[in-house]
Amino acid sequence: MAVQTKAKYRRVLLKLSGEALLGDLKFGISPEYTRYLAEEIRKVHDLGVQVAVVIGGGNIMRGAAVAEHGIEEATGHYMGMLAMVINALALQSQIESVGVPVRVQSAITRSPSPTSGAGRSTTSRRGTSSFSRQAREIRSSRATPRPRCAPRRSMRT
Repeated sequence: MAVQTKAKYRRVLLKLSGEALLGDLKFGISPEYTRYLAEEIRKVHDLGVQVAVVIGGGNIMRGAAVAEHGIEEATGHYMGMLAMVINALALQSQIESVGVPVRVQSAITRSPSPTSGAGRSTTSRRGTSSFSRQAREIRSSRATPRPRCAPRRSMRT
């Protein structure tokens, strides 16, 4: 059977579970397996196909499981979203190392400044503990309406 050199589609969506990054590990991210995935994505990219990757975070954190152990459910799910970002950054690094440009996108609000406190507990003038702006945004985001998906026609070229 001959290898196809012309792609049938110009854009594809690849959904990976966080467990896909485990490889032979029981926890974490396998550098060998993420490198393998990066090479496979590069092969598709070299055919002229735009690849969008959606990745889970189950290899690091399961938000629902954490919620069962006394952590507020919304906080547990937010922790799971952070695990997804960690996986995306690991995969981004490997894909860029094989020569494919990558941009990680997330709905999580991040401050570009490393001096922002990044969730560190601080003591207020009244002596009570408080958290930085990012932690407060997590709680207030529950009241914020979720963004709607773009109409399908906007994805066509």
